[in-house]
Amino acid sequence: MTYTENCSQDAVKSLREALGAAEAVVIGAGAGLSAAAGFEYSGERFSKYFADFGDKYGFSDMYSGGFYPFESPEEYWAYWSRYIYINRYMDPPTPVYDKLFELVCHKNYFVITTNVDHCFQKAGFDKKRLFYTQGDYGLFQCSRPCHKKTYDNEEIIKKMMESQNDMRIPPDLVPHCPVCGAPMTMNLRADNSFVEDEGWHQAASRYQTFLQKNVSGRVLFLELGVGFNTTGIIKYPFMKMTAANPKAIYACINSGEAYCPKEIEKQSICIAEDIGDMVLFL
Repeated sequence: MTYTENCSQDAVKSLREALGAAEAVVIGAGAGLSAAAGFEYSGERFSKYFADFGDKYGFSDMYSGGFYPFESPEEYWAYWSRYIYINRYMDPPTPVYDKLFELVCHKNYFVITTNVDHCFQKAGFDKKRLFYTQGDYGLFQCSRPCHKKTYDNEEIIKKMMESQNDMRIPPDLVPHCPVCGAPMTMNLRADNSFVEDEGWHQAASRYQTFLQKNVSGRVLFLELGVGFNTTGIIKYPFMKMTAANPKAIYACINSGEAYCPKEIEKQSICIAEDIGDMVLFL
């Protein structure tokens, strides 16, 4: 029921031709794209930035550290401020996003992504052509939440980074909601407390408008690094829209996980290779 192919000159040629012929390009991006750009959460990168936390608390990757039950908010925010700083305010180690932007910057494009690291905007993608469905490391929200508003955190995150000592931040830097006084938290979709603020709804509306205008034409649905945790956001809708439009092309690049249903096999390009390598080849 699925179709997968390893990288070949024919596959790259087909994708290049599909990109050139497309009247619209819809990019759907998951964690695999940022991983290809060097935003790894374990290994050398973890050791470089979090060796002290790993030694003290016993976890060996950033993801696990995000679930550690720190005893104080000063410790919690020392960890998270560093985590947010290196994964949101630092540039990725390799220019995969920059190359991707070069490929589509002159096209009629839109991006929907479950990533929360802001890499698209840092690479030059138009903010009004981006829909971050799952939040943004660069935003705080009330943990309750008592109201539907988010807050830019760059200034306070950098203060936490500069002021932390012995894996703690000063108590006066612990963020609290300006409305109700509850602890602030990251604007990340983890449960039903996630705040969909005005900007989120505007981006969702722009995405739907883009699809309505372009979904019946020669559209390329370019899926990059999307796994199986959020298939209902990108992968399945892309497949469904391709099946409904004989002029559409579904392209999936994902190391080890590139597939499509038999129903759209003739409209699909599935490449089970490293995204970074493929983007650079195009």
